Amino acid sequence: MRRRRTGTIAVVSALGMTAVLGGCGLTGGSDEVTLRLVAADYGDSAANSSEKYWNSLVEEYEKDHPDVTVEVSVYSWTDVDRKVKELVDAGEAPDLAQIGAYADYAKADKLYSASELLSITTQADFLPQLAAAGAVNGAQYGLPFASSTRLLFYNKSLFAEAGFEAPQTWQELVAAAEALKANGVKFPYALPLGPEEAQAETMQWLLSGRGGYTDPNTGTYVLDSDENVETFDWLKSELVGEDLVGPVAPKSLNRADAFEAFTDGDVGMLNGHPTLMKAAAAKGVKFGMVPMPGIEGPSRISMGVADWMMAFKQNGHAEEIGDFLDFVYDDENVLAFSREYDLLPVTSPVWDTMSVAKEDADLKPFLDALPTSELYPVGRTSWAAVNAAIKQKIGRAVSYGGDPATVLRELQATAATEESAE
Repeated sequence: MRRRRTGTIAVVSALGMTAVLGGCGLTGGSDEVTLRLVAADYGDSAANSSEKYWNSLVEEYEKDHPDVTVEVSVYSWTDVDRKVKELVDAGEAPDLAQIGAYADYAKADKLYSASELLSITTQADFLPQLAAAGAVNGAQYGLPFASSTRLLFYNKSLFAEAGFEAPQTWQELVAAAEALKANGVKFPYALPLGPEEAQAETMQWLLSGRGGYTDPNTGTYVLDSDENVETFDWLKSELVGEDLVGPVAPKSLNRADAFEAFTDGDVGMLNGHPTLMKAAAAKGVKFGMVPMPGIEGPSRISMGVADWMMAFKQNGHAEEIGDFLDFVYDDENVLAFSREYDLLPVTSPVWDTMSVAKEDADLKPFLDALPTSELYPVGRTSWAAVNAAIKQKIGRAVSYGGDPATVLRELQATAATEESAE
């Protein structure tokens, strides 16, 4: 049985943060504990804000937990990582943070490990590759909270008009793009290498070219590997050089703009994640999803992404934190969160449930890709700087006059410097 504790739950919005910061961590008698959680907002409107999700979750927790209060502050993804850093730097770390990265805090010895918090059942339920991505030096500090994978989206109507099926290889992708261009499609293949999320598009292409950011055996950065250089040489010559990526230079095209163009019917193909399904369907775009094409066939490895829950040691509430997290990661709650926000589950039991449930059929291609997906090297504190450098520089690799080998060597040099500092 997973542990259960008793408590009272209070939920506050981002606007209520000042009141949260004024708390001392203990309320009422000596046996009453207040846990502070800072969380990211996954909603796209007030109707499905994460504040509503947490409100419902902690209200349920309240029924059986009169001695623990959980105060939740929800921020947009634009602000949440910065807010947590400000709190930690001010010596007022929250008990829990649900944000995008954990490695810096783990390196600074500010976090509890999973084994210090969770029941054996909860810890064992995490999908293995997500648990591994949350580990630093063999100990898990990042608890996966939400995940997704990437697939190639294609506009079925535009493909039918061009007389093509979904591509499985790079050459089939080029052939389809040429036909789409001939039919006047604005973006035959949208290649967003702009600063918003260039690291995602880059990684998906590198994986499809049998490369990646790190060596699968040693974990060291291999940004300028022969495979990676060959992939970007191909992108530059076969896609960008043949004017198959549309009127916006890849270095200037951001993911959000590419997604919007897809939902407007102006994109033949692009890499996307599950939230694109709802946006495209809302505008009546008929689309299909397939694994990323590779050199000789569909890529066997998709890019995976995870967001993280972490627990800070500063306030010393390990037992209460662990009990609350056992509740958060209960199968029913993980399933409800995943379905509410069209995200993939982080635990094996819920993955099993969603993989066969009719109501989750739209997510099945993403679910199928999750067990063999590869994540960013988020367990390395160097990743933040490397990630920023990729966003800033990788678009130059396929620009006119740019040289993929030179850009990738620059990125490898950045990675080596940051690794040395780490």
